[in-house]
Amino acid sequence: MDIPDLTDKTAFITGTTRGIGKSIALALAEAGCNIVSTGKTVDDSESDLEGTIHKTAAACAEHGVETLAIQLDVRDPAAVEAAVEHTVDTFGGIDIVINNASAIQLANIADLPPKRFDLLTDVNIRGTFLVSRACIPHLQANEDGGWILTNAPPITVDRAPGLAPYAWSKLGMSFLTLSLAHELKSDGIGCNTFWPETAIDTRATRYFGLGTEDDWRTPEIVSDAVLSILTNDPAEYTGNALYVEDILRDAGVTDFSEYNVTAGDPAPMSKQMFELEGGF
Repeated sequence: MDIPDLTDKTAFITGTTRGIGKSIALALAEAGCNIVSTGKTVDDSESDLEGTIHKTAAACAEHGVETLAIQLDVRDPAAVEAAVEHTVDTFGGIDIVINNASAIQLANIADLPPKRFDLLTDVNIRGTFLVSRACIPHLQANEDGGWILTNAPPITVDRAPGLAPYAWSKLGMSFLTLSLAHELKSDGIGCNTFWPETAIDTRATRYFGLGTEDDWRTPEIVSDAVLSILTNDPAEYTGNALYVEDILRDAGVTDFSEYNVTAGDPAPMSKQMFELEGGF
């Protein structure tokens, strides 16, 4: 797989404390990209979950790039604007935006409290809107365009019984990103979504009991797919809703075993979450 040269580029990434967001940040840093690590966790000393935005930034800095850690609630427009301005003041611009921050709650409509519905909508859809919107002027200022990439699934269903609120919020992230692909086409800004076919070994996957380790792949399959996207010309590679395995297949990867948490071939659980089979 080809690795892009991201030297002197700057990536603004949401949700980098651990899991997929951290993996993406590290992969881009290894490719030479300056990293803005954002999220809510700045102190894990009293938590059973290790990871902070500062630890991710420090790990990225070990690759010789410049980093910036910003505590950020993506639901807060003033905070988002301030974080983006701080980034531009520090690095002179933004080249890559990764909308990764996301809330998850898998529940029927009748069982989900209204506050949890609001959280899903506000973090996932509103957060993607606010971060993308704040970064657009700075991406437009780049002579060679830029990227808005969102961790969200292809829109393949019009209903999702059993997990409709979560599905609504994730598909909303996709809807916004793919709409931006058309709105920003003339600016040479590539807007695409990426989503794994299988469940990924993250805190949320373990907490919600989404299968077992036999069903999971590591976050690196996602970050490698993001790297592969970034080898393309953003002016041409835009408006795609992609599964990460297809991205890697197109890049020449035929063996995914290195990403499997255990031996064997995991079932496409994440893909099946947004596929309604058999009707009613």
